[in-house]
This record gives sequence, C-alpha cells and structure tokens, in this order.
Amino acid sequence: MALGQDYVRTIIKRSLLLIFIGCLIAFIVFRDSSYVLGILFGGLINILSFKIIEISTKKIVNMPENRARTYATINYFIRFIIYGIVLVIASKADYIDFISTIIALFTVKIVIVSDSVYDTFKIKRMNKD
Repeated sequence: MALGQDYVRTIIKRSLLLIFIGCLIAFIVFRDSSYVLGILFGGLINILSFKIIEISTKKIVNMPENRARTYATINYFIRFIIYGIVLVIASKADYIDFISTIIALFTVKIVIVSDSVYDTFKIKRMNKD
C-alpha cells in the first residue's frame, strides 16, 4: 500500500493537498469565494470526521464487546449529526456553496479509493514485467 506505515497522517496530508488544489481550481474557474469556502468547509469537516474515527477506533480496541458496540454506535451518530449540521449551514449560508461542500465531504474517501486504484494498477504492471 502506498500510504506507508503512518497511513492516517498520509491520508490527512493528501486530503489537505486535494482540498488546496480544489480551492485553487474553484477560484481560478469561478472567481467566487463561496466555492472556495464550500470546499474548505466540507473538506476540513471530512478530515475532522476521519480523525474522530481514528481516535474512537483506538479506544474501542481496548473495550469489552458490549461497551465497544455502544461507543461505536454513539460515535457513528455523532458524525452523522456533524455532517447534518454542516449541510444545514452550507444550505442556509449565502457565502458557502452547497454543492462544493457536498463534494468536499468526500475528500478522504477520494484519497483512499484513488490510492487503492493506483496500487491495483501498479501491481498489475509489475506482474506483467
């Protein structure tokens, strides 16, 4: 896997890079700060959610099964509520573009999937040689 040993930090760095590139492209193409703010808002919330998943997973590993299940469920709903609040804010605020916020909420997922696709093509290419 191209993410390396410290995969969480690598995913966060690549996500921040993707957010920066998205903001740059949005500013160049649209010349409107609402698109940039939408990408920043959605992307940073997505990274925050990913970090919450990391922290809760580390805690869950050392818990008894019943307590771990409850803790995971509560954290899942907390992340859902955070996403809901973000979407409501983005839809109500005139200075944040709603669509760019939604797209940016997939930043971490895009990084993880693109890394997996890259690894798949890399392995296939190595097997041909």
